[in-house]
Amino acid sequence: MLPSMQNLHESTLWALLDRVVGTVRTVRLFEALQIHASLLRPRSDRLNRAELAQALNMLLFEDVTRRVPMAAAYVGDAVRQGRKLVFDHGALRTVATDNGALPRGQEAFRRLLEPLGFECRGIYPLDRLGMTGRAYTHCDLPESIAQFFVSELHPERFSPAFQAAVQRVVGNSRDPLPLCAKDMLGELAHTGELGFEDATQLLPNLVCCFDRQHQEPRWSDYQALLAESKEMAWIATEGNAFNHATDRVADVGAVADRQRELGRPVKAEVEVSKSGRVRQTAFQATMVERLFLDDHGSLVAHKVPGSFHEFITRDEETPGVLDLRFDSSNATAIFKMTTKS
Repeated sequence: MLPSMQNLHESTLWALLDRVVGTVRTVRLFEALQIHASLLRPRSDRLNRAELAQALNMLLFEDVTRRVPMAAAYVGDAVRQGRKLVFDHGALRTVATDNGALPRGQEAFRRLLEPLGFECRGIYPLDRLGMTGRAYTHCDLPESIAQFFVSELHPERFSPAFQAAVQRVVGNSRDPLPLCAKDMLGELAHTGELGFEDATQLLPNLVCCFDRQHQEPRWSDYQALLAESKEMAWIATEGNAFNHATDRVADVGAVADRQRELGRPVKAEVEVSKSGRVRQTAFQATMVERLFLDDHGSLVAHKVPGSFHEFITRDEETPGVLDLRFDSSNATAIFKMTTKS
């Protein structure tokens, strides 16, 4: 039996989020997202890795709704209808190169995800994009804690001029993780849990990793990147923020049709995996205003593609077991949602 709303307030997960982001945001998150009952155990002075992973995912989901108006509208509809969203996965982009203080590519996130209980359960070549995707799935609650789809862009697959622009953009990135956070992740990896007070310090540090860690790019570098890789151009302005968050729904086609009826910009096609068990579509990316440096070193603003919200339907691969895999073709097509200019 699921805990009552009153009991939710007494859970460790609620207490952590309440301390870190306040009661109003915590209430909204619990109203919007479906949470597995095992993550709602009574208040304790220690959190296990699954609870901390869930808290991080909830805040990253919230970040997408803050940055993507269509996501906020969609979530608002669900809350008013009394339907809780099933957060299926979030996606982010990295660069497999020398990033300054930030570890290269997916290593910047493997160091967080593994202590939180995630493991890489799939590698997906995205050759047409010059990228590789990796799916990180939670070991304790694989179907209930959202996965991370972490992609790496490989600059060496592009021209020398492109590679030089990449280095100018990300080569002096900062590492958002302080030493104390790295120590806490070490403890979490070793014991599978963390003291409540430590968790309240670590959680904001983890959230900060999902952001841009480099300075405003030059407009000329952005144009050079855009000419060869719209994905790298996106990284230049958005960094490691969630590219999209995804709601797991029973019928992705019906959801897409309903969103079109509401006049919302949904991708025309539903992408279907080779197995036929995974079907995806999405809103078009939000256009956002970002700052760049011009040739004289002055800041100028331009509108560029930001993040978006996705929908996915997963069928069972065996009775009672969802197909949690991804599909390279699906992912490549979904990535095009951020190529609008």
